[in-house]
Amino acid sequence: MPLTLTQDGAHHIPAALPETALATIEAALSTLPTDRAGQRLASLPALADMLSATGDIGRHAAAHLGAVAKPVRAIFFDKSEATNWALGWHQDRTIAVRQRIDTPGFGPWTVKSGIQHVAPPQSLLDRMLTLRVHLDPVDAANAPLLIAPGSHRHGRVPEGDVAALVADYGAHACLAQRGDIWLYATPILHASDAATNPRHRRVLQLDYSADPLPGALQWLGV
Repeated sequence: MPLTLTQDGAHHIPAALPETALATIEAALSTLPTDRAGQRLASLPALADMLSATGDIGRHAAAHLGAVAKPVRAIFFDKSEATNWALGWHQDRTIAVRQRIDTPGFGPWTVKSGIQHVAPPQSLLDRMLTLRVHLDPVDAANAPLLIAPGSHRHGRVPEGDVAALVADYGAHACLAQRGDIWLYATPILHASDAATNPRHRRVLQLDYSADPLPGALQWLGV
């Protein structure tokens, strides 16, 4: 049975993007270095229309978050034979913002790839969505994303409870074809093994939110 975003915290959209859209994405990312595991992107102006709430990608987020949904962070992953890494079970707990402005309920602060990040209140993360746009096929041997369906309903999970929660909910491999999109609740527990048959596994990952930030704090945006 397909996973549902409401119950399991994840949903697979096969063949979500046509080749023309995929070619546009590839062109926008073509100047990025090819020897890095993951790259945080400060902006993607060439993809603005596609990422908007009515665009080929953004409309899938807007279907769940509403018409004010906007992309607030982008990361490009290119796992290959040269960059074949593993990542243990964890939650995404920070957001990217334009500048550090100390705000009640937000912290601690970190700088990643020159971009200010901060841990927001859990309630904000609970209302966010993450989309993964696949530029290459991902089978079981090519390091698919692993998720623990339903784990997003537990809010912030203490590090010491992660293993037990994954054991309770099980792991689901997010297999994909070129042009597929996976959506998942941003706080879901997820992981990735090293590929056993490494090939390019390019993924554009996008966080979406429909919430404004308080005070003078501003999303970095994409």
